[in-house]
Amino acid sequence: MADLVVIGGGHAGCEAALAGARMGVDTLLLTLNMDGIALMACNPAIGGSAKGQIVREVDALGGEMGLAIDDTMLQSRTLNTSKGPAVHALRAQADKQEYQNRMRAALLNQPHLTVRQGEAVRILTENGEVRGVVTRTGQTLNCRAVILATGVYLKSRIIVGEVVYSGGPQGLMGSEELSGSLLEMGFALRRFKTGTPARIARNSIDFDEMEVQAGDEPVEAFSFMTDRTLRNTHACYITYTGEETHRIIRENLHRAPMYTGVISGVGPRYCPSIETKVVRFADKDRHQLFLEPEGAKSQEWYVQGMSTSLPEDVQWRMYRTLPGLHRCELTRLGYAIEYDCIDPRELKPTLESRRYTGLFMAGQINGTSGYEEAAGQGILAGMNAALKIEGRGQLVLHRDEAYIGVLTDDLTTKGTDEPYRMMTSRAEHRLHLRQDNADQRLTEISFRLGLASRERLERARERAAAAREVRRKLESTFYSPTTVRKSWLEKHAQPDPPGPLSAAELLKRPGIELKDLAEMTPDFDLCDRRSAFLAQTEVKYQGYLEKEQEQIRKARVMENMLLPEDMDYEAIGALRLEARQKLNAQRPLSLGAASRIPGVSPADIAVLMVALRQHQERQQEKI
Repeated sequence: MADLVVIGGGHAGCEAALAGARMGVDTLLLTLNMDGIALMACNPAIGGSAKGQIVREVDALGGEMGLAIDDTMLQSRTLNTSKGPAVHALRAQADKQEYQNRMRAALLNQPHLTVRQGEAVRILTENGEVRGVVTRTGQTLNCRAVILATGVYLKSRIIVGEVVYSGGPQGLMGSEELSGSLLEMGFALRRFKTGTPARIARNSIDFDEMEVQAGDEPVEAFSFMTDRTLRNTHACYITYTGEETHRIIRENLHRAPMYTGVISGVGPRYCPSIETKVVRFADKDRHQLFLEPEGAKSQEWYVQGMSTSLPEDVQWRMYRTLPGLHRCELTRLGYAIEYDCIDPRELKPTLESRRYTGLFMAGQINGTSGYEEAAGQGILAGMNAALKIEGRGQLVLHRDEAYIGVLTDDLTTKGTDEPYRMMTSRAEHRLHLRQDNADQRLTEISFRLGLASRERLERARERAAAAREVRRKLESTFYSPTTVRKSWLEKHAQPDPPGPLSAAELLKRPGIELKDLAEMTPDFDLCDRRSAFLAQTEVKYQGYLEKEQEQIRKARVMENMLLPEDMDYEAIGALRLEARQKLNAQRPLSLGAASRIPGVSPADIAVLMVALRQHQERQQEKI
């Protein structure tokens, strides 16, 4: 029926199924509810710090998320613009219903892809290899590979105060039986937790009591394939909690599931509930909140920053203390959701199971949080499943190639004890891993493997050529000491040294951008905006980029020292006991990966280097 079965229609499942089908593999996407495909169960937005970089990478590889948000955005902003380009990140408010419709249409119109509603209850294996999937209705779906992208649905339960019941997000059903199959297969499951704020009826909000947060103009598209001009159509608003809000929360902590023991799952450190914020930051007299529209035709608004699982009566009183929400009507209550997930150290860097050949996992089942992290894992798992089926090797994205590489390496090497969230600080080469150069880093790789289209590749090459031309002009354009140059330097508060200055030298000065140079050389304003920004960044940060490239070269030495799959770590007596146990359990691909395993010390790595050299010498003697 299908060579590849993808279980789950969330952000990971969508990208996984599209990737497999676009690489020519007959693929089936099995989802609990067709109406839940690409559901934004929490915030109605795509992107953000580090997340925007992942969306660009998914797009550069040939994924759909960037195109879908460009088609359905309500407002767009670039975050962290007061800082360097390494941390610039796009974030766009989505029309969440239209986003779902847009993604569903992409799935339903994709050749080699079938989408069905149904529940998987068991994974079939034979001799350590995946053989198929059994559904709740008893059908056996034979296949050669399976991708589990089950999100937060495995044995999920909803928690609002003292009320607890089985179910998935936003009133959808959960998956009750698949967890049992995973336990039988030997996976140790853990419980994680996430949550969401209440939704507010639009006609009960007094927007004039809040601060307006407008979008950026011009709007920058997420997808490298989007040519048309995008427009902001909606504003967001800022409000704050106050002492009355905090008093109500503190007086009801004895009823908060986070503190009564009702919630046993581990929640996200970087997206805490409002009750956790009030307790953890007791010295703060207010917390900033953002009101975000859920859709152009929707009457519901999302209160970003006020996730909660407090009882219903407390939620009504709490929200009505906020400026602009004194008469608010809650259309949906905030809630917490607990669910099963695996230890991602069970996976290879390709996101394939170490236990079962042909079984891949992507998204929140791996202990992550966020639509973008899920999409990044989904496209990687989909590509690797297709490569596996076709017998064409594997794709490992390294830490110096993509944020997706940082994400998968962190998960599969270090694991996570809480819902993992990508942050720019996790990437040691973040100046190289910018959102503006994702196509330059990844599109060629994806095209060679059969996912990125020829058109996408040509666009990436054209942008690279245009950026090179801008750099050439910058390096070959000189300004002699004239009154025009003097006037320009004075205007931009720059010193005027003797002798000619190149445009590249001026651009490297703090506060100077390409648009400023266009005041003297109009040609600098004619280049494509994205190509110009790429060229500007490469010239302005040339020294830093060269240092980072040298660090990458040194790190790659360790990454290229591959460890044999059959290496017997227990036989290497000089290794410490903890190192032997962890190396045997995780089977790292390289010395670099081994060095990042918690509990493996630099001394252990030195021992491994000697053992690897001896192994290579023995192999040479056999030839």
